[in-house]
Amino acid sequence: MAKGVKKKRPDGITWKMVMIILISISIVLILAGIKIYLSNQIYYESKEVNKMQREVSALKAEKVLLEQNIEALKFKNRVTDTIFILDNTEE
Repeated sequence: MAKGVKKKRPDGITWKMVMIILISISIVLILAGIKIYLSNQIYYESKEVNKMQREVSALKAEKVLLEQNIEALKFKNRVTDTIFILDNTEE
């Protein structure tokens, strides 16, 4: 009767299975941590880029206003200078 009896495999979880599960979980956690870190870095960099873009657009608008003021002052200066010169020549 001893010849027909096969050696049974142990049922349940073996040490090798536990190690494979732990290694798998650690790999998943490492990859998730890297993804979270990169996502955060991209988010903060995009916030800074958006801030700089707002500053650039505000500076461009301010440049346009300053150029308009310069043109107005040039026009005013030329007109008042010619009026002043005309007034002096009449005397």
